[in-house]
Amino acid sequence: MANLMTPFGFRDVIGFEAAERERITRDVQDLFAAHGFAPIETPTLEVMDVVRQGGRIPSSPFKFFDSRGDLLAMRPDVTMQVARMCATRLAGKDSARLRYTQRVFRDAEGASDASPREITQMGVECIGERGAEIDCELIGLFADALLRTGVGAMCVTLATVGPLRALLDRSGAPDAWKDAVLAAYHDSDFVELDRLCSLGACDDHDTSQIAPAYADVIRSLARVRGGFDAIEQARELVAPLGCADGLDDLATVFAGVSGSLGASAAARDVRLLVDFSVVSSFDYYTGVVFAAFSPHLGTSLGSGGRYDRMIEAFGAAMPAAGFAFCLEQAMAALAAEEQAAADGVVLAAEDPSEEDEAVRSALGHRAAAAPSRRLRIAVPKGALHAQAVECLAAAGLDVEGLHDIGRQLVIRSEDADYIIVRPSDAPAFVAYGAADCGICGRDSLLESGAQVVELVDLGFGGCRFVVAQPVGATPQIEERYRRLGSIRVATKYPRITLAHYAKTGVQVDIVQLHGNIELAPLSGMAERIVDITATGTTLRENSLEIVEDVLGSTARFFANPCSLRTDDRVVELARTLAKVSDGVHFDPIAGKAM
Repeated sequence: MANLMTPFGFRDVIGFEAAERERITRDVQDLFAAHGFAPIETPTLEVMDVVRQGGRIPSSPFKFFDSRGDLLAMRPDVTMQVARMCATRLAGKDSARLRYTQRVFRDAEGASDASPREITQMGVECIGERGAEIDCELIGLFADALLRTGVGAMCVTLATVGPLRALLDRSGAPDAWKDAVLAAYHDSDFVELDRLCSLGACDDHDTSQIAPAYADVIRSLARVRGGFDAIEQARELVAPLGCADGLDDLATVFAGVSGSLGASAAARDVRLLVDFSVVSSFDYYTGVVFAAFSPHLGTSLGSGGRYDRMIEAFGAAMPAAGFAFCLEQAMAALAAEEQAAADGVVLAAEDPSEEDEAVRSALGHRAAAAPSRRLRIAVPKGALHAQAVECLAAAGLDVEGLHDIGRQLVIRSEDADYIIVRPSDAPAFVAYGAADCGICGRDSLLESGAQVVELVDLGFGGCRFVVAQPVGATPQIEERYRRLGSIRVATKYPRITLAHYAKTGVQVDIVQLHGNIELAPLSGMAERIVDITATGTTLRENSLEIVEDVLGSTARFFANPCSLRTDDRVVELARTLAKVSDGVHFDPIAGKAM
């Protein structure tokens, strides 16, 4: 019988959902039109060189060759298409206001990636206009558009890329280190950022020319968050180094957006938050950046910002800013809100009283939304369990039920719901929003590739990844590589293994196993293995020797990006865990050694 399933990551839309999508599209496009934005349509396919020219490619695009031999991509994003169009079709025009609703296509990262591969983007691009007033208008329109979809509670985060760019430019750092810092920002990996900025401990980059003051401020900037006071906190950090680029504009934008939201009854549950970790966006942003998060959803609703140099990459210098959000994400947030209301979960959205003005300033435009539900924490089984429980207890949480979990899967306390998971599954539970935060090894985070925020290196559960082979087998392995051009490597960790060999330039064929990895070279299934070891005893007992180190791993505390920005309990727990962890760690908010 023929396979009647839709392709993986694609689906049909019918009935109520189709009607609701139509209603939302009409309402949002009417709003955009009322602000003077004209409709555009761009082609589904782009030449791959155009996609690359636009900067960091969002996710993995579908690629194929056409009959002419051109490498094409199904559009993974609309903004770079608008930049290409402005440099060609709109060359010579002073300005343009453009709006769209279009499908974008992003391939899954792997067989376990359940993300949709066809997404509906709705957004606007404002070409040829610059200044804080335009940025303020766009952010207000961004929030209004999301409210038109039916989404109620949300957090809109603001920052500017100016200080970070200035710090990197003036630090004297080599390009490789700068790229690594930008990658850590982009991946929201605070632990890696700490390592890179701990110049004495960063042994894989030449840091001899980097002034420690720049490294300290680069590390600290990512943790600056709050209300208007956070802008002044950032200024205190960067101004002594002459790197306060864009902060005046950010202050003007924050005040303007805060005023417009405060005057809108519809925006009662919209919280405005300065958060410099959101500068970890695509490479093309040059000024103010912003993003929206729902407290009921595990992934962001949308984002935007100023990208004054992107169109120049296509041959025409024009300032530009815009935003886009995902229709499917907005509808998912709306459904989650309705389910939370049915379950009795509410958000306390009332502003603090006048005597709590300091609290208001620290939290942002609105008081932090405090869910009536308990915090959800993914706690690992196995070797990491006991020390993870010790850390949580030292942080002041009630962990009484975690000492003898038996076969329980969810353990409830006064403070939290503890979700008991395998360490390798913890990133998925957090990334998909089933847990707000969690603990697992760095190895599990790397292997999963999950979109989470790494906050604290907890310092326990230390082990290392190594490449091992039978003792004395080097000549035979080298001969095989000379004849066949590849080495067979057995591992439980294909992503980590491929990343390691990609750096070395050695071609490998991965044999994925789930246990007894040492058997692979002993039985002739593979020449080498990549596995975790703490002492090397098991390797020696099976006549295997270590020939390369891959990476080290310790336990990490990490969070869902939406929970981090909509639930201040996650921030406070990260701060506390940084204080109670063994060894020297960094406060994930203040960026200071504890």
